Amino acid sequence: MINFFQTIILGMVEGITEFLPISSTGHLILANKILAISQTEFIKTFEIAIQTGAILAVVVLYFKKLFNWPMVKKLIVAFVPTGILGFIFYKIVKTYFLGSYQVVLWALLIGGLVLILFELIYKNKPQENLVKETENISYKKCFLIGCFQSIAMVPGVSRSSATIVGGMLSGISRKAIVEFSFLLAVPTMVVATGYDLLKSAGSFAKGDFSYLAVGFLVSFLVAMLAIKFFIKYIQKNSFIPFGIYRIVLALIFLIFIL
Repeated sequence: MINFFQTIILGMVEGITEFLPISSTGHLILANKILAISQTEFIKTFEIAIQTGAILAVVVLYFKKLFNWPMVKKLIVAFVPTGILGFIFYKIVKTYFLGSYQVVLWALLIGGLVLILFELIYKNKPQENLVKETENISYKKCFLIGCFQSIAMVPGVSRSSATIVGGMLSGISRKAIVEFSFLLAVPTMVVATGYDLLKSAGSFAKGDFSYLAVGFLVSFLVAMLAIKFFIKYIQKNSFIPFGIYRIVLALIFLIFIL
């Protein structure tokens, strides 16, 4: 069972981590471990649902950029790979991955190494011909980014990290791909949450929806601040500190907690 204090903590964790390349789902699962919250079906759905609070922050901050037809079409193209694979593997992911601390920790560890190696290689890449604006990202690149995003169905990988690495590999500037990753989170998480609630809502107790509402609101407010911080950070810094953080966090849990 979860209480309102734990709900607020999880909402804060979600709001901070959703858009950073450190895996919000992974952090929620690990936070549950520390808070001694059992991985029930409701908790698994709660972890998915409160992510829409963080997504609402994107809608508020990027409303004009998000709601125009050319961008909508590109987001649909980018969403297709995750939408198809998510529908196919929904039960497997929720049953076997969302409750596995080992999967999360190894994904965090390996993902951290990938981020560091990627940055060390990428720093020598010419920057002149990169796509500088989200509006100029081609449909082909959108689909490729969507393929990378689908990897993040494994908790601990990080949707943000996967899309950013995929975008930068395809020749998109750091700022443009981070913003596109924010925008792509909107259809991805809205569909994921809607589908999960459709599957699971019938098994909720009456008071469960109040916990969802609190977690949603907290994650929204915290995410507003986290997005603004991340946009400023990436303009002058690399993702190496996030890679190091992922590795250290994974090792701490593997050695001392699990």
